[in-house]
Amino acid sequence: MRTGVVFRVLSRLLWFSGIGLLFPMLLAIAYGETNWPIWTMAMALASLAAYGISHLPVTLEAPTDSLRRREGLLAVSLGWLVLVFFTALAYHMSGEFDSFAHAYFEAMSGYTTDGATVINDIEALPKSILFMRSFSHWIGGMGIIVLSVAILPELSVGGMQLFSAEASGIDSDKLAPRIAATARRLWVLYLIITLAEAVLLWFGHMSIFDAINHAMATIATGGFSTKNESIGGFDSLYIELVVIFFMFISGISFTLQYRAIVLGQPKRLLQSPEVRLYIKIIVVAIILLTINTYGSGVYDSVFTALRYAAFETVSVITTTGFGINPEADFDLWPDFSRFLLVGIMIIGGCAGSTAGGSKVVRLYVVAKHAVVQIRKLVRPRLVETLHIGDREVPRETTEAILGYYLLYFTIITVLGLGLTALGLDFISGTTAAVSAMNSIGPGLGTTGASESFAAVPDAGLYLLSGGMLLGRLEIYPLLVIFSSHFWRKG
Repeated sequence: MRTGVVFRVLSRLLWFSGIGLLFPMLLAIAYGETNWPIWTMAMALASLAAYGISHLPVTLEAPTDSLRRREGLLAVSLGWLVLVFFTALAYHMSGEFDSFAHAYFEAMSGYTTDGATVINDIEALPKSILFMRSFSHWIGGMGIIVLSVAILPELSVGGMQLFSAEASGIDSDKLAPRIAATARRLWVLYLIITLAEAVLLWFGHMSIFDAINHAMATIATGGFSTKNESIGGFDSLYIELVVIFFMFISGISFTLQYRAIVLGQPKRLLQSPEVRLYIKIIVVAIILLTINTYGSGVYDSVFTALRYAAFETVSVITTTGFGINPEADFDLWPDFSRFLLVGIMIIGGCAGSTAGGSKVVRLYVVAKHAVVQIRKLVRPRLVETLHIGDREVPRETTEAILGYYLLYFTIITVLGLGLTALGLDFISGTTAAVSAMNSIGPGLGTTGASESFAAVPDAGLYLLSGGMLLGRLEIYPLLVIFSSHFWRKG
């Protein structure tokens, strides 16, 4: 482990963190807010820390060759923690949060695109904080490391180690021979889609400020809103339809979208088994939720039931977590609907998207693996390989996915036990753990869509923050640094 190389990357990410805090500071000045010195102080502290680390002797003597795998994993984990810390510091100094735990939870929820909040009156927040919440979604959605690799030349050396440690999915599909070029192309597409949604929302009579904030939160599948009633605060079917569409596409691999839109290869998108399964799950869930909510008398109109079912299905499977209005609070729906939503919450979106969850592709591989195992019970000598479309899935990948699910449900169990030990009821604690690991935001019960996490004890907020980071980095990159093998020489 070459500590100097890790420190070199960390110092660059600290500089980047400081630059990120510049935007809410400028917004505070523009709106005449008195909290702009707080953003300035946090920005200065991040820059000072970056300067100090970059001038450590071990950093100055660090080689400039490619990052090794272990160094990339450590740099990614520390980079996320550093970014969250300085944003939390600014939040805490603003006086808008009851404790540092609350500020840290809000910052972690933002960058991991979880969308859970400890704020009860969102509309009372200064615009600079509202913007930073949405901006942290947008940065964290595609990935701070991916963005850094795209714009910082030094990080492009060994950037694949950073990129693969942060990007979601089974593998990282490259659009160009150089990983920095791939990262830049993904971010350009990400920016264009965000601007497109912002314009459409503005056409729907949102203010420019609200349109930009909700576009960033939607494309990142984060869910932070500038309104207490989320999307329902605008009371517009047009806005709901725009948000549904952009949540839907944000749950699909951006690499596939780039190939379909920019490279003119739409068949690549339509031929993807993962995308087809993603669409099927959404359609079936909408039908079942519509039948259940209308049939049980929750809504007296099929159209209303369909409208709310469609919005909540796409919002939950993409782990965005937006809500329409109190009438569409799924915590008040029949048990069948609530159970179904928790199920698709666990599935999540497609690999390579900004959506959380365990990813559709993992479900696809596990389902096919189960079918093969059933066949082998009848024909023990059967030799059959798994395929996703025309691509063979290596045995090592299948084993890694099975191991992922074991860790995934173990962590949810541990988080749920911890939260219930701290005083949360079974439903609230369990679904809060599920929502943290899947970056969805609302759970059920006291952590439901119409509630905040303000009542959760500070220790519980730190537990959930850890779950959010584990879910965002998809477990392995963060857990591996706690293994003794990781720190051995060689």
